[in-house]
Amino acid sequence: MLRLLSVAALFGAVYAQNSSLPEVDLGYEVYRAAGFNSTGNFYNFSNIRYAAPPVGDLRFAPPQAPGKNRSSVNTGSTSRICPQATPGWQEAALPFLSSLVLGQPYNLTQSYTPPGANSSSTVPAPDPSESEDCLFLDVFVPKGVLTKAGQGFGAPVLVWIYGGGYTFGNKYNDPAGLLAASGNSSNGEIIYVSINYRLGAFGFQAGPSFNAEGGVSNVGLHDQRFALEWIQKYIHFFGGDKNHVTAFGESAGGGSIMHQITAYGGTEGKVPFQQAIPQSPGWFPIQSNVLSENTYESFLRLTNTSSLAELRALPSEALIRANAQQVAYESTWGQFTYGPVVDGDFVPLQPGQLLAQGKFDKDVRVMAGHNADEGAYFTPPYVQSDEALESHLRTVFKATTQQAIDYITQTLYPPVFDGSLPYRDQYSRGDLIISEAIFTCNTNYLMTANGNKTYSYLFAVSPALHGQDISYTYFTGGAPSDYPLGASNVTIATAMQQFITSFAKDGRPSADGIRQFNMYGPNASILRFNVTDIDEIRDSNANARCAWWQKALF
Repeated sequence: MLRLLSVAALFGAVYAQNSSLPEVDLGYEVYRAAGFNSTGNFYNFSNIRYAAPPVGDLRFAPPQAPGKNRSSVNTGSTSRICPQATPGWQEAALPFLSSLVLGQPYNLTQSYTPPGANSSSTVPAPDPSESEDCLFLDVFVPKGVLTKAGQGFGAPVLVWIYGGGYTFGNKYNDPAGLLAASGNSSNGEIIYVSINYRLGAFGFQAGPSFNAEGGVSNVGLHDQRFALEWIQKYIHFFGGDKNHVTAFGESAGGGSIMHQITAYGGTEGKVPFQQAIPQSPGWFPIQSNVLSENTYESFLRLTNTSSLAELRALPSEALIRANAQQVAYESTWGQFTYGPVVDGDFVPLQPGQLLAQGKFDKDVRVMAGHNADEGAYFTPPYVQSDEALESHLRTVFKATTQQAIDYITQTLYPPVFDGSLPYRDQYSRGDLIISEAIFTCNTNYLMTANGNKTYSYLFAVSPALHGQDISYTYFTGGAPSDYPLGASNVTIATAMQQFITSFAKDGRPSADGIRQFNMYGPNASILRFNVTDIDEIRDSNANARCAWWQKALF
């Protein structure tokens, strides 16, 4: 959720590009590899269309199959990302985090109130790659795997679902390090797939009026499902095994995976993957139809429309601008305005509730992880008193009763700062509430729902902030990073990549020269990645606070 990265020419410098590159015939289109990485010995098939353009009548509707277009060979040369939006509070949060990491004072005592959006609110110009027509995916396949396609061989598949608060993000991460980690293993190589899905107002619009007019909630989650089903249908053309697919993702990506595992309350058959690695899975619950209705009405106002039909008739530019304005100017600190909602269909209840009730796909093998300080990014520095904490919680849990707020602040997280609890001041108290309620407890729900026959890890490389582990997941070799949130420890980066890729191959995470990764088990055992050691500890989320949050009584 930390920031949006530029797409421009991400891989161009390291790929050979020529007309002799291999082609894959998908039936509806023919794709030629965009390039070949001679160092990693893999091809990149870029910007493969997995769904029809979600425009016009397909706006705010579930994805549909792409049409046939065999007039030419597609090289995926046009980069596509879905319309982006970032909240305005990040302008204060990022310098605050920098001060926090560096141990420097940061003076912000005034609470943040979003200014509210209007049609003249200024927002950055969209990235040239932004388009509503964004439902594309990339396939990175080792040369040896592609060569054996159609010969009865199938390589494991690792599918990345990006994070970004459900309002920003894209599929453009460099998987070279992960592919190298799998290639160096004795278990063979993997295929890597990354997908786009609709974001913000385009992917997570909701509300009673929106639904009554024919809009479908959570279409961003439907996009993900459709892409995963595409992999089931087509990955064999690239040499992949559809019965050996692992979905992984961080933050909103990890939260999306939890929503996929619990989709339809487990009543619609198996999910289109067999294993999952949710990293810091999270979402801010949108607790009522009233909140969704207000968001929808605000979007109508910003676009000067009065119905879904009028929204579908607008040019893309108007919707893209309104989406950016709404998220930037109406999101309270730590919030993103949009995200998954309980819709009675794809999301019948909060995932934690569904896991507790056994309403999920129980055949998915899980390795989940979280960071030691997930909440700092989402907790404002002015939370320095009981009153400021309660005020912030009311912006996070907007529909929560006073009784629930009192229980949270007086019983679950009382103002006791003598060292007997996991916080020593008001700020770290607020930080822990957000960490557990939004992120870390989710990993515990997955562990217990699966009978503790799962794997879990804690990323504790200081400062261990939310999103910091991504630079380790996507470490591409070389010297340790000097950037405070970069991959500063090569040993841990290499171990993490090997754990991820080995789990993707056979469901048992392992890494060269690293202690055994044991199952969660009855002792709630997790593997901790620390600068000084990689050791086994008890999961701090196996506590009564997480048990309360799972009931969704807030």
